[in-house]
Amino acid sequence: MPETPLGGDAPVSANFLFEVDGVEIGHFVEVTGLEMTVSTQEYLEGGQNQYVHRFPGVIRWPNLVFRRGMVNSDALFQWVASSSGEGFAGKSNTLTRSTGAVTVVDGSGTRLRSWEFEGVFAVSWAGPRLSVDATEALVETLEVAHNGFRAKTLQ
Repeated sequence: MPETPLGGDAPVSANFLFEVDGVEIGHFVEVTGLEMTVSTQEYLEGGQNQYVHRFPGVIRWPNLVFRRGMVNSDALFQWVASSSGEGFAGKSNTLTRSTGAVTVVDGSGTRLRSWEFEGVFAVSWAGPRLSVDATEALVETLEVAHNGFRAKTLQ
């Protein structure tokens, strides 16, 4: 493992596991969007010219974007179907939000760290580029909205 600037070993991941309500959706080779931004409100105090008071505002959580190679499991499409199309209409157009988790998995299959997400639902899926001229790997992309996350150490 590579050494961190403060000494010790930094974990190196092989892939990332995405689960929804305890069901494994799949292993992914890339996950982006594990971030948050807090907006700030400014307050100008009369007589205080050295600075502006800043207070925390709304927290913004970008969508998660997952990339992976094609897999044989239908878990992803079963989950997406439950909150869209006929699955959505069958529940009187009521969105079922789920609890999701992204877990870093090392090369030996050990779970290193996890982030748990509230209010998860799929907003976009893109299939692989299909062409007889293509030589690159077939890759699926999934985009997921959520209402925030909390980190969890597993070791």
